[in-house]
Amino acid sequence: MGTFSIWHWLVVLLVILLLFGSGKISGLMGDLAKGIKSFRQNIKDDKDETQAAEAEQKPAGTLPGPEAGRENARAGEHASSSSSRG
Repeated sequence: MGTFSIWHWLVVLLVILLLFGSGKISGLMGDLAKGIKSFRQNIKDDKDETQAAEAEQKPAGTLPGPEAGRENARAGEHASSSSSRG
């Protein structure tokens, strides 16, 4: 009682074909296919834009290397010694 046989599904398919006709059903399937294709294209475009934006941005957690710290300290020493001489 809970399951349907193949004959039930064939009758349902026949009724649907009689009500809507094969032309309308093929048109609907074509529209559905166009919609799916458009959806996939938009998803692909969105991923490409996201990847391009991520490639342009500098990663948020980067720290300067030890050489950068030494250069900044030296620059600070030069600035303070120059200002005390004047």
